[in-house]
Amino acid sequence: MSIEAMTKIDNLKSWTSGVDIDWESVNQLRNIARLPILAGHVAVMPDVHLGKGATVGSVIPTKAAIIPAAVGVDIGCGMIALRTELKANDLPDSLARLRSRIEARVPVGFNHHDAPVNPLHDGLRGRGLVNAGKQLSARYDDLSIMERIGKFDHQRVSRQLGTLGGGNHFIELCLDESNDVWVMLHSGSRNIGKTIGECAIHMARKIAEAKETHLKDKDLAWLDEGTVEFNMYIEGLRWAQDYAAHNRALMMHAVLLALREEFGREVATFEGAINCHHNYANVEEHFGQQVWVTRKGAVSARNGELGIIPGSMGAKSYIVRGKGNEDAYCSCSHGAGRRLSRGAAKRAYTLADLEAQTAGVECRKDEGVLDEIPGAYKDIDTVMAAQTDLVEVVHALKQVMCIKG
Repeated sequence: MSIEAMTKIDNLKSWTSGVDIDWESVNQLRNIARLPILAGHVAVMPDVHLGKGATVGSVIPTKAAIIPAAVGVDIGCGMIALRTELKANDLPDSLARLRSRIEARVPVGFNHHDAPVNPLHDGLRGRGLVNAGKQLSARYDDLSIMERIGKFDHQRVSRQLGTLGGGNHFIELCLDESNDVWVMLHSGSRNIGKTIGECAIHMARKIAEAKETHLKDKDLAWLDEGTVEFNMYIEGLRWAQDYAAHNRALMMHAVLLALREEFGREVATFEGAINCHHNYANVEEHFGQQVWVTRKGAVSARNGELGIIPGSMGAKSYIVRGKGNEDAYCSCSHGAGRRLSRGAAKRAYTLADLEAQTAGVECRKDEGVLDEIPGAYKDIDTVMAAQTDLVEVVHALKQVMCIKG
């Protein structure tokens, strides 16, 4: 049975025409669609693939409750993109030096800054970033969920602001159809978001066990509005989402500094930057009711709203404008979506394959990023073709440099 046929039976609506979907993902979607807290149907995006707890590429409306594992442990993970004043012919023949400049300013993987970033030292939009950082710090001191988390390295929270992380997080230089140079990066709320998410998932599981709630997947346990645990989580969730957005802004600041150093002038301002989450939850109105909308690997695509849909290390990415499709809860995909798991990708491909698939891109081409090879992802053009009633393409981007942790 195709997913299109399956969705007529289950409480699902999909935008997956022409896209391969494995049955594990289908069954996971069915488990979500049968939850008693669901406030409508589950919307399935074309980049859908198996996730922990909830399926990546799903939009889940819930009434008076929220599923922490559906949001996930990289709370507020998302994208930021900015068009610069540079043209393709402004770039040097080799981008290796520029890549090194950026890597010197933005810690990747498990690394962090030795001290909190102070944007005032370098100008650009420093004052606004400093004020945003101060507000985050003050709110962090009052987070009630930290009482449940217990012992924690609080200094790490501020030192990880402005850092990339690993996995599928990246910083890229891209060219659009007019040969304008863009900066695009992907990251989230780092270790603190993970810690808040894991704590909330644990609380939800414990409550489900105490109530003897029957769940096909214990990760689908939820927190009910009005409970202490719900309030703790929502406060932490909103803070972590803001932390993630600020983290991306600080990295963009650092990349623009590296570009200024490389070209001897400022090449962009923050005006016009697109900064969007794709792992998050928010209260929204749909079909006449206020619901919690959890986008697990999905981007808000309200009518006229700009968003970012990245491909992979060797494929195109897109700046899009939402069409406000209500059946999709005004959402679109958050990327191409994985076709192979990380382990399967490492078994299926070689370093020679990685070299070939990332030809022309200044990037790592070693074992450490083999699981991020473009072939491990779905074809981005097929994914885009499946969601033409969700978004329209504003710019098509092709990366020329990619930094991964």
